[in-house]
Amino acid sequence: MATWGSLGFQDSASPLMEHLIYFHDHAMIVLTLITAFVGYMMISLLPNTFTNRFLLENQKIEIIWTIIPAFILVFIALPSLRLLYLLDEVNNPSITLKTVGHQWYWSYEYSDFHQIEFDSYMIQPSDSVDSTFRLIDVDNRAVLPMNSQIRVLISAADVIHSWTVPALGVKADAIPGRLNQVSFMINRPGLFFGQCSEICGANHSFMPIVIESVSLDCFLKWVSSQEE
Repeated sequence: MATWGSLGFQDSASPLMEHLIYFHDHAMIVLTLITAFVGYMMISLLPNTFTNRFLLENQKIEIIWTIIPAFILVFIALPSLRLLYLLDEVNNPSITLKTVGHQWYWSYEYSDFHQIEFDSYMIQPSDSVDSTFRLIDVDNRAVLPMNSQIRVLISAADVIHSWTVPALGVKADAIPGRLNQVSFMINRPGLFFGQCSEICGANHSFMPIVIESVSLDCFLKWVSSQEE
C-alpha cells in the first residue's frame, strides 16, 4: 500500500504491474537523455556570441532533427503498444469475480460458487481497532487465490465509479448498464488496497477496495465457510 514520502509505484503484485513499471522506467530513461541533451545544447549556446551563416538554412540538419525524434517516438511507442495489448488480453479465467459499485460501497459476487455475495463497506474510524488501516480497510475483504487467472466483471448501480487496485495494475470504470472486464494474476499473498478513482459523490473518498490474496487451499476453505 502507499506510504508517506513514497515517490514511486507501489510494489507490484502481478505480472501486468511489473510490465507497467518496466515501461515507466524505459520511458523515463529516454526522457532523461533528451532533457540532458537539449539542456546541454541550450546552455552551450548562452555564452556563444558568434553566428554561423551556413546554419541559418541547412537541409541536412533539418533532416537530422526530424528523423531522430521519429526514431525516438518509435522506440517508445512499440513497447507501449505491446503493453496495451497485454493489458487487454483475457486468458482462460480460473475464477470470476463480479463487482458492482454503489454510493458508497462495493458489492462482490463469486459467480463460480453457490450464493457467495456480500457488500464491502469502509470500517468507520469509531469502529477501528489496532489491526485495521484507518479509512482504507473494509468489513468484508474480497478473497482471491494467488497464482490463478482471475477475471473481474465491473459495473455500477447508480453513478460512474472506478475499481482501482494500483499494486495489481488494474483500473476500470464501473458504469451503470455496462459490464467492463479486467483480467490479472496475483503472484504473492498479502493485502492490496485500492479506492474508487472516479468522483462519484459526497463520500467518494470513503469506498475503499481491499483484495486479500491467499493460497488456493486457504481460498477453498474460505469458500466452504461462506457456503455453510
